[in-house]
Parts: sequence; C-alpha cells; structure tokens
Amino acid sequence: MEKEEAEIDRLPVHLLAYIFGLITSFTDLAQASSVCGKWKEGVKQSLALRNSLCFAGWKMDDDSTARLVRLAYNLKELDISRSRWGCQITDNGLYQISLTNCIGNLTSISLWGMARITDRGVVKLISRANSLQHLNIGGTFITDESLFAIADSCPHLKTVVLWGCRHVTEIGLRNLVNKCRKLESINVWGTRITVDCFIDLLNISPALQIKPPGAL
Repeated sequence: MEKEEAEIDRLPVHLLAYIFGLITSFTDLAQASSVCGKWKEGVKQSLALRNSLCFAGWKMDDDSTARLVRLAYNLKELDISRSRWGCQITDNGLYQISLTNCIGNLTSISLWGMARITDRGVVKLISRANSLQHLNIGGTFITDESLFAIADSCPHLKTVVLWGCRHVTEIGLRNLVNKCRKLESINVWGTRITVDCFIDLLNISPALQIKPPGAL
C-alpha cells in the first residue's frame, strides 16, 4: 500500500518559506533544512525574506553565523551580540560577514560584548557597511582604529554605543563626531574621556546627545 503524502508536503515552497519564517530557533531551522530538498529550499527562501537576524542567546560560531547572514540577502538589522553561552565569533567571522551581499544594506549592527573581536575584524566589517545608521559596539576592546574606520565608512550614522570601550581616546571621538555629521546620540559610559573632550564634541555638534547625561 502506497504511503499517503503528508499535508505539509503538498504546500508550495513559498508557503513553506512563510511558515519557516515564523521560527526563531536556528536549531529548528537547521533540522527542518535536513528533512528533504523541498524543506531545505523553503528554509533558504525564508532567510532571504528576513529583514533582521538576532543571534543573542545562541551559541554561534564564525561559519554558522556567516552562512545564515549570507542567505539573508535582504537583511537590514543584524544583532550578533554576545550570547549567554559565550560568544564564539571572532575576527574571521566578521570578515566572512563583510563579504556577504547584504552588508551594504545593513542599517543596524550590534556587536555588544563580543570580547573575542578586535579592530582588525571590525574595520573589515565596517568598511563595507556604508548604509549603517545604528551601531552598538559596547563592551568590546576596540581602539581609535575602529572609530577612524567608522568615521570614514558610515556617513549616515545616527547612534553609536561605545559603553565600556576603555581603549578609545579623545582623538578617535573627535574624528568620529567631526565626520559623521548625522550623528544624533553617542553613549560613552565607562570610557576614559575628559570633560573638556565632551565640551569639544558639543562644539562640533551642538545637538549631539551624549549619554549618560551626567557625563558633563
């Protein structure tokens, strides 16, 4: 007796893609992708439809993260903040992401708390993120080298979080504010910046919101 086809297997790929787009677990998506060729294509198309990806809370490595970002070529927002299991993403992962098709369309990137990345990876990533408007790079060990790259590559930047970035200096901050003329807000909590520097930043951009408010 011939086995009856399951109802879900009768769905066209575009409907499967819609269903898979509702799944937030990357583990579940990986398992669905391994069921059959049709489901694999559905997962692939679901990723292509996504405007945002958030890996916070997931144990991701360089290759798996870059592979998903590569498929999500309509992506606008990317959050690869440190997961609760410990971030496995390094400069190599940032380099791979910098080569994806979506990188030039990203308007928001969060690298919050990624202690294993350095200026080398950040500069590679930022150099092609020319549409970036919002950047969270707090809790990392970046230096002015990254700030110079941001200033040169992100003319549309509106907000930047540098929370706890104790290796950035006044030189990097002045250059950033001077070149990113659309910058509206900057979070410098926990940095080693003097009051004179804050005053200089406001002289460059009087409407700039410096957080925390008590910084001055």
